[in-house]
Amino acid sequence: MDSGAGEYGMARFGFLVVLMGLWRFSDACPESCTCSISRIVCIDSEPGIEDFPVLTLDDMENITEIHIANQNRLFDISDSSLRNYINLRNLTITKTRLTSISSDAFYNNTRLQYVNLRDNNLSMLSWRTFQNFNISYPLLLAGNPLDCVCENLWIKLRLQEEMESSELTCTDERGVTMDFATLTPPDCVVPKVEVIPKTVTEMEGGNAQAVCTASGSPVPLIQWNLDMLSTHFEIESLDMENSLSLTGLSPDDNGKVIVCSAENMVGQDEATLLLNILFPPTIQHLLSPERDHHWCIPFTVTGNPKPVLHWYHENKLLEEQDYIRTMIHESTENEDHGCLQLVNPTHIHNGEYRLVAKNEFGRDEKTVLAQFIDPPNISHPDDDYYPDPPLPPLDDSVAVYVVVGIAGVALTGCVLMVIILKYGRNSKFGIKGSSSVISNDDDSASPLHHVSNGNNTPSSSEMGPDAVIIGMTKIPVIENPQYFRNSGSMLKSDTFVHHIKRHNIVLKRELGEGAFGKVFLAECYNLVPDQEKIHVAVKTLKEATESGRADFYREAELLTNLQHEHIVTFYGVCVESDPLIMVFEYMKHGDLNKFLRSHGPDAVLMADGQHSILVELTQSQMLHIAQQIAAGMVYLASQHFVHRDLATRNCLVGENLLVKIGDFGMSRDVYSTDYYRVGGHTMLPIRWMPPESIMYRKFSTESDVWSFGVILWEIFTYGKQPWFQLGNNEVIECITQGRVLERPRICPKEVYDIMLGCWQREPQQRLNIKDIQKVLFAMGKATPVYLDILG
Repeated sequence: MDSGAGEYGMARFGFLVVLMGLWRFSDACPESCTCSISRIVCIDSEPGIEDFPVLTLDDMENITEIHIANQNRLFDISDSSLRNYINLRNLTITKTRLTSISSDAFYNNTRLQYVNLRDNNLSMLSWRTFQNFNISYPLLLAGNPLDCVCENLWIKLRLQEEMESSELTCTDERGVTMDFATLTPPDCVVPKVEVIPKTVTEMEGGNAQAVCTASGSPVPLIQWNLDMLSTHFEIESLDMENSLSLTGLSPDDNGKVIVCSAENMVGQDEATLLLNILFPPTIQHLLSPERDHHWCIPFTVTGNPKPVLHWYHENKLLEEQDYIRTMIHESTENEDHGCLQLVNPTHIHNGEYRLVAKNEFGRDEKTVLAQFIDPPNISHPDDDYYPDPPLPPLDDSVAVYVVVGIAGVALTGCVLMVIILKYGRNSKFGIKGSSSVISNDDDSASPLHHVSNGNNTPSSSEMGPDAVIIGMTKIPVIENPQYFRNSGSMLKSDTFVHHIKRHNIVLKRELGEGAFGKVFLAECYNLVPDQEKIHVAVKTLKEATESGRADFYREAELLTNLQHEHIVTFYGVCVESDPLIMVFEYMKHGDLNKFLRSHGPDAVLMADGQHSILVELTQSQMLHIAQQIAAGMVYLASQHFVHRDLATRNCLVGENLLVKIGDFGMSRDVYSTDYYRVGGHTMLPIRWMPPESIMYRKFSTESDVWSFGVILWEIFTYGKQPWFQLGNNEVIECITQGRVLERPRICPKEVYDIMLGCWQREPQQRLNIKDIQKVLFAMGKATPVYLDILG
């Protein structure tokens, strides 16, 4: 259908709607009027109308504008005339014989914004008729034969600043017409009222008194509005004064405002009395936990002044944090309705909760038991447990033989140990001298994981028997393989792996040992054109099986393709003989986690007997570190590589605070508490893993973004272990249920917002690593980075 036909169809449809609306009103709409969905117009004088049209209730509620003119039989507007036009906004009544309007005529028309009553027959109007009409809205009265009397003085006071007042005239008792602006009838004064005191502050059960005085002419009527007051009261009236006595003040009346009003024919005035009734706290309700969006322990507490609330868990004061805090949902003068909100609580939050409410007049407390979740039942299906049967008692002679046998085995073991220590210390490379085994001062890079389209989700056949049982749910878990599988198709066809001669490698000392083999600090000759030798990190292959060799070569080709200033440099391989060797860039200051700890508030604990003074990292230096890791991640994402084990322990620090991403795999031994062992061999960095990686074996650039959020947390806590207060099983439970790490004490809000953006449960909702890098770069530009902190 072309556009012209479409427009014609829509126009025809609109015409039908209007036609149907007019037909629907035709029966109820008077002959002199035209009624539509929102408007009534009555301008035909014959046959005319005597009152406002009465339509169906729904139709009257939809009307927003009424226009009436030329009606000779319309004389008044009663209380009921406009009662059902509750959405009326504009009212025009002109050129009629309208003589009077009831004081409650517009009582239900609270949305009225425009009133035009020009050229009617109104001689007197009460201020009460328009007491609910906003003073800023137009009120047009010109052309009416208004009387110059005290009852109409309110019109002058209301319209004195408007143009309408210049057109108004009135007629005095002698028949003389005068400008309304000059109206000054005698003994005609608007009331003024005052209440003393303005506030009563007394204890519950006490007594109080207040006096309301008024002025005005004619003498105003004074009234106290005491509706819904629980406290007993008495009123004593004099000429221009009312005295209010309150006895046995009730806490239910705390915060109530009592109004004293004075009114006469000219107008009205009001003053208020505030009741501030003091009473000790009472915990009205403390209910069992309820599950809504989060867990909630509901309570209702009364007291004035507002009580201070403290929570105790198992008789220990509960320190409120982002995921456990008191939420007040509704607050009145007397009561607070709220709950203790717990975001994804675990079994460690089960137990007795006690609420204590205190103010200066007393205290109250109540307790409730909470059972959020059963303790996790972590087990391994492949490690079946069978209790050992009881052994029969041994007689003395058998016991003697057993003891002698054990002693012989122990002696043989000692002899073998001495032999090993004496003859087994030479290097596999034929280099004489001992290798010093030290802690992970220096670390470097190991295999990354290459994926297609940013995901690497092994098939179920690769899962094996490893799983974690939490409650009644079996959560499959994923090994992090040391070498690549099924990645050959992604390699560049022209990849050239540099081969290094074995005689150019001189080992200095052992840096550590991982599942793949050992890592050594070494000197490498003839590797860089302008230097005779440089320090390198050498990684050896422990078992040169056929599959191990294939993975070794595949990994070498992949690492050769990774060239970036914030990825640890891979120099090449040495495959002349066993063991196979990979050669990596050496980073002077070792892994980032140890570096953070040694430059934080707890550096003295990391000193290892050294007395050198290390300077604490500043926030700008922390941002500088984070920017570099983000830059390396942007590169990895652009190459469709997924790391799977991003953490500060797998980042390295060089000169001038240069940080690069790497992973020898050695961290699984040096940082064994950072990994969760499943099924006896699988090592998982669950504290850095998102829910989908823990539960569904799904790894992607988005799962690396989650890990980067944890890296930020590590940086701003000077290398603390994530979830350090929880065991591995509890960490799995927290992460899979949606809990996140708290904001570190020194962490800016803007950085924590990035962390939260990395920890969105749905991978597609997490921040993009490019955007993260841009934000960190902008934040880093705000303050210069002083790099000379390394000593």
